[in-house]
Amino acid sequence: MLLTTGQAAEELGCAITTFRRLVHAGLLPGLSRRGVRVMVPLDVVQALSARRHAPLNQLQAPEVAVLRVDVAKHVQEPGRNWIGFAASLLPEDLLKALQGWWRCDAASVAAAGVLPVTLSGFVVAVLTGLERWEKNVQGRYAFPHARLAGYVTDLATPVTHVTATAEPDRMIADLLLGSTLASHSGGAIAYVPTNTADHHPG
Repeated sequence: MLLTTGQAAEELGCAITTFRRLVHAGLLPGLSRRGVRVMVPLDVVQALSARRHAPLNQLQAPEVAVLRVDVAKHVQEPGRNWIGFAASLLPEDLLKALQGWWRCDAASVAAAGVLPVTLSGFVVAVLTGLERWEKNVQGRYAFPHARLAGYVTDLATPVTHVTATAEPDRMIADLLLGSTLASHSGGAIAYVPTNTADHHPG
């Protein structure tokens, strides 16, 4: 059975624009087109609704920063060609696309030792190595030594790629990738308490 993106969004209880980000980021398998409409298999939508919540209570810090991104878009910036997330990006391009520049409390971002990256409320990538940061003249921060611990290319199965070499980074990527993690913020970075693990995608 195939659903339209509107029906899929309704099934998941999210806005259609939220669901379409997952489509445009290349995170959903088995899509087909019926005229101008994108059709989504029902089992893919059901798999998304069954994704586990991020077990934040297993993290050591009382709070974790969350990087909320949109679908990757081309930029012309020194050192990178993309900003945001797409399943098709190579790991090195993805890392550059996620390292900055954001308005944030850099020390708070670094404190938890991990930065989950969410798209439409799902953890699609995990960054570690956040101990050092830089600030630009606009007051935005970047983490040039951040490491891509892992990323997702299919949220339904899910298909995750753990790219970290250090065991602690691998464990944290396994823990968080593909899970749901709701956060609320007016900017790119949100701060979520780790003692409330039962979140729903937002």
